[in-house]
Amino acid sequence: MSGHSKWATTKHKKAVIDAKRGKLFARLIKNVEVAARTGGGDPAGNPTLFDAIQKAKKNSVPNDNIDRAVKRGSGLEAGGADWQTVMYEGYGPNGVAILIECLTDNRNRAATEVRTALTRNGGSLADAGSVSYMFSRKGVVIVPKTAGAPSEDDVLGAVLDAGAEEVNDLGEAFEVVSEPTDLVGVRTALQDASIEYESAETPFMPSVNVPLDEEGARKVFKLIDVLEDCDDVQNVYANFDVSDEVMAAVG
Repeated sequence: MSGHSKWATTKHKKAVIDAKRGKLFARLIKNVEVAARTGGGDPAGNPTLFDAIQKAKKNSVPNDNIDRAVKRGSGLEAGGADWQTVMYEGYGPNGVAILIECLTDNRNRAATEVRTALTRNGGSLADAGSVSYMFSRKGVVIVPKTAGAPSEDDVLGAVLDAGAEEVNDLGEAFEVVSEPTDLVGVRTALQDASIEYESAETPFMPSVNVPLDEEGARKVFKLIDVLEDCDDVQNVYANFDVSDEVMAAVG
């Protein structure tokens, strides 16, 4: 998974400072609103909301925007949309399997956007169940390597008894993987050890990966960019792997 994880981490960093910042803010605010609606507006009793707020803050979303999203989600303020989670499955170039997670208030619009993005960029929509069996939810905490940051052994020592399955070195950060049910325990163990973390989420991770050469990587990355440009698309997961050399060549 290291190649895919490195790509995702690098891409996320760029997204924070590029022209898509507005879209990133919108996704993070939507996450906060949905978490508040699902589990209540108190972050202390709603770990999903706590993590959504933390991620929004770390990506410089203004506190006022976050507070309003919590109020909309918990019904304290009017204006909240009826967000529904819809999952689409598809294939990209080189046979790469893709899961597209949408948060939308209009299923027809979301389906049209996703289908169009796929077919115009070398992909296709797949039947339900034909792709999803290759993915499973995991708890993933990203721990950045900053000045004076803990070593891999420090991170491993902090999270091992909390349910962590593995710690991967992504170059500029460590990736702590666990079962989704252990995510809060892992995150809390890091906090107790005074280890700063960047994000704590439950993404879909693939069980089988498709290695990509430079040409394949360019095509797949372009498709994912187009999908992520769709307003209703919240997350895109794909089962590709890229080497450091391919990553460097693609830039």
